[in-house]
Amino acid sequence: MTPELSGKFTDVNTITDGFAELGYICSKSIAMALYIAGNLGKPLLVEGPAGVGKTELANTMATFAGLPMIRLQCYEGLDEAKALYEWRYAKQLLYTQILRDKIGEVLGDAKSLKDSMDKLHSHADLFFSEEFVAPRPLLKALREENGCVLLIDEIDKSDHEFEAFLLEILSEFQVSIPELGTIKAKSRPIVFLTSNNTRELSDALKRRCLHLYVPFPDAKLERNILKARVPEITDHLMRQLVAFVQGVRELDLKKHPSVSETIDWAKALMLLNASELDGDLVRETLNVILKFEEDIAAVDRQVLDLVRQAEKATPLAMAK
Repeated sequence: MTPELSGKFTDVNTITDGFAELGYICSKSIAMALYIAGNLGKPLLVEGPAGVGKTELANTMATFAGLPMIRLQCYEGLDEAKALYEWRYAKQLLYTQILRDKIGEVLGDAKSLKDSMDKLHSHADLFFSEEFVAPRPLLKALREENGCVLLIDEIDKSDHEFEAFLLEILSEFQVSIPELGTIKAKSRPIVFLTSNNTRELSDALKRRCLHLYVPFPDAKLERNILKARVPEITDHLMRQLVAFVQGVRELDLKKHPSVSETIDWAKALMLLNASELDGDLVRETLNVILKFEEDIAAVDRQVLDLVRQAEKATPLAMAK
């Protein structure tokens, strides 16, 4: 870690305040995990439901640290060629054609096959050299002179074989390429891995990372998030909205509203000049926070009860 970067990881409060200035409201557990991972130089495995801010956490870290962000989006079938490097085949073909045209000059006055081979071996083997490597996200991260934030997003969507491939990078911050040898990181990146828990990750991968679970926020934290991301919202509406979403998350639904969807709903209500929630307004905008028709139908049946419950969270109701 560079001296400039070390100054940003002096204590937990520095991280909390720095992230808050960038619009990301950290819980104490998140700030503590960032502090420990940053100072130990360990990758951070962030798990939790979709939409709680795992990817945004890495994005905010890049801004906070003043480092470039390099993202590798995982998916089934992702392999080394797409994640680490590929050969520039068109460039190699062009090199082959040039070499064929210049072979007479290269061999010169060689009188035997042995002399020809000796002359060829005296020239650098450029065909499989860095000149012809097309770096992908992992290799780009290792090559960054001053470090970067490397996000390996949704690692649970990749295959077990790809997990095994990552182990060397996560433990040694280096990678072995048969034609080029071992490439070490010029400056150790800050690594985030995210998972939505669609499958169990290997023990070997987990051992190489610090672990952070990000749940749905409680009402107080979610209100603070809304204040930061939708500052124009009134306190009355904000409390109603958060209480309503918290109530919806207690229902048996296919997909519960995420934090990002809560923010989108708040922005939509601001667009509609809403001052408070009512049954009709909620029904007309449920599609902002719910993505499945059966979930919308389930919540629709309980809208009035949820709105009444949300009203109790407002300052006026609490004062009675």
